[in-house]
Amino acid sequence: MWVMAGALALGENWGMWRGPRLDGRSVDAGFPVAATDETVAWKVELHGEGHASPIVWGDRVYVVSCDAGTEERLLICLDRASGKVVWESVVLKSPLEGKHRLNSHASSTPATDGERVYTAFLDGDTVVVSAFDLEGKKVWEVKPGTFASKHGFSSSPILFEDKVIVNCDHDGDGYIVALGVTDGVEKWRIARPNKTRSYCVPLIRELAGRMQMVLSGTKCVASYDPRDGKEIWMIDGPTEQFVASLVHHEGSGLLFMTGGFPEHHFLAIRPDGVGNVTDTHVVWRTNQGVAYVPSPVVAGDYLLSVSDSGVLHCFDVLTGEIFWTERVREHHASLAVAEGKVYLINDFGMMRVVKPGKSYELVAESELGEKVFASPAFSEGQILVRGERHLICLGERKGVGAE
Repeated sequence: MWVMAGALALGENWGMWRGPRLDGRSVDAGFPVAATDETVAWKVELHGEGHASPIVWGDRVYVVSCDAGTEERLLICLDRASGKVVWESVVLKSPLEGKHRLNSHASSTPATDGERVYTAFLDGDTVVVSAFDLEGKKVWEVKPGTFASKHGFSSSPILFEDKVIVNCDHDGDGYIVALGVTDGVEKWRIARPNKTRSYCVPLIRELAGRMQMVLSGTKCVASYDPRDGKEIWMIDGPTEQFVASLVHHEGSGLLFMTGGFPEHHFLAIRPDGVGNVTDTHVVWRTNQGVAYVPSPVVAGDYLLSVSDSGVLHCFDVLTGEIFWTERVREHHASLAVAEGKVYLINDFGMMRVVKPGKSYELVAESELGEKVFASPAFSEGQILVRGERHLICLGERKGVGAE
């Protein structure tokens, strides 16, 4: 299975959206299950606001933010041990774009390969992808195309081999673009169908014997070869707009898609097709337990998803049977799984840890003390949570992780 280059060799760095496997799953151990005086390593106030997740690489933590007063979009580097700001760089200065009330002007999680840090923002109606060195100096900047959405921008760059990949589904000629990590030169471009805004970060996996990049968005679910951008298979619909990323169950090989708007659907998909597989490769579907914004997780043979309105569901991955539900209040951060336990943080900063199974089992719950819309990062026994005002580090660093 593909993981970001160097991630396991250097320990479990969490270098992009939902971690090195893009699915919210950590292979490290020693994470705390609650936020207490004993487990909070540090808590620092961040300059500006945003819903982007923090990322972690080695001794550094990176996060993006927006200073609404100065109209600056910022990349901030913090020391992992203390939370002190090491450097802060202005990525761009531009009038603030229109957005949904639950979005922010810094919602795109950055990515790093340990050599450069990559960001994506919107400058008016133009996407701006940038790379910074580890001292905070801009190495390159590329404007791959336009972007139009009344809900704002939130496309997180991801890394595969020598490429930075950004999904730009929007209300126009949507596209996905791959840029070279060293120079920003375009390597391939996918013209997306249906001209409809969506915000999904692709999932990249070796599936059915071939490397695939899969995502929902712009009225379809599609698979592409991440090396050249060529389409492999596609499912029509099942609705118009999507936000949550897909996840994968290794045992069955199934992919799981949740979304969206205006209709709600949950699909289990076999990824071994070619061409249009709408009528042949959907294994099960339901409109129950659907999440629009928060991405789900697979934990063992269980699929867990939390709806935006705040109901946690546990599914059987093979059949789609719902084993149990639990109300957890409004929720927009994506789920994560570590040491066989599922972590979820609702909009009000309540962190719950549950053990997946055929009945609901709460391991712990604790208050983080402020609202949370960003998904957490997990690395070497530490959990990094971006709250409304602060970046919070939970746990003691345990060193190199092991698969």
